[in-house]
Amino acid sequence: MGHGHDHGLSEVRHERPLWWALGLTGTFLIAEVIGGLLTNSLALLSDAAHMATDTAGLVIALVAVRLARRPPDARRTFGYARLEALGALANGALLLGVAAYILWEAVGRFRAPPPVAATGMLLVAVAGLIVNLIAMRLLKAGSGESLNVKGAYLEVWSDMLGSLGVLIAAALIKLTDWLILDPILAVLIGLWVLPRTWTLAREAINVLLEGVPHGTDLPAVRTAILRQPGVTGVHDLHVWALGSRQAVLAAHVIADAGTDAAALRRRINESLHDGFGIEHSTLQVESSDCGVQDCGRTS
Repeated sequence: MGHGHDHGLSEVRHERPLWWALGLTGTFLIAEVIGGLLTNSLALLSDAAHMATDTAGLVIALVAVRLARRPPDARRTFGYARLEALGALANGALLLGVAAYILWEAVGRFRAPPPVAATGMLLVAVAGLIVNLIAMRLLKAGSGESLNVKGAYLEVWSDMLGSLGVLIAAALIKLTDWLILDPILAVLIGLWVLPRTWTLAREAINVLLEGVPHGTDLPAVRTAILRQPGVTGVHDLHVWALGSRQAVLAAHVIADAGTDAAALRRRINESLHDGFGIEHSTLQVESSDCGVQDCGRTS
């Protein structure tokens, strides 16, 4: 027994800024690739590679958001919410590949830094910074509610720092002619990608492995159930997430003989919803005098 909720409106709200961000990043990606090739800047091309992963990540996020809205059916009784985590994991894999490429390419440039057109590099970096700031603004609201939007927001956040770094490096190269700054910045951008890639992938894997949702205190959940009047024990307690915001709980609750099972389930559901944001809970209420083996205990 649990609370039924329609997440469609929330997902539609997240989808609109994703489309806007995709339009911005996709358009600027083309300009940045051309600018990187014309200026011969690895830092600019590395930023363009990040922009490419942004674009791919936004496409993945949009596909996942749309498919996740599909209702449950006879084959997938929980629906398609897990596609959000799969999309985020694919996004993380893209980021990892880009970081590896940038680091590998930078090693060669450290030995013999090629000439860089600093003025063109500077102009493209300024435009990239503006585009990233706008995209960040669009995605910020949904980044705390959706794993997909969070992945896209982190992508754009990294690109914003990358554009800022390219801008600074271009200015310094123009003033000092230190060409080594270009591969140094590329390495810094690549290293910046790695820890946030791990964070995103770890959250997605936790969802796919049906781990306890981030921020959910399992002992506190158990205590909240045990505090309900008439409850003498709880076992087979499981809490997992279908997506980034859809926590699910199942448990066997042992109650005193004569306890109104329907009323007890209702009180526990309300407590779980209000205290932990768990919107769907399945509770099997067992009598304390039925014996362990007869209560349907499975572990």
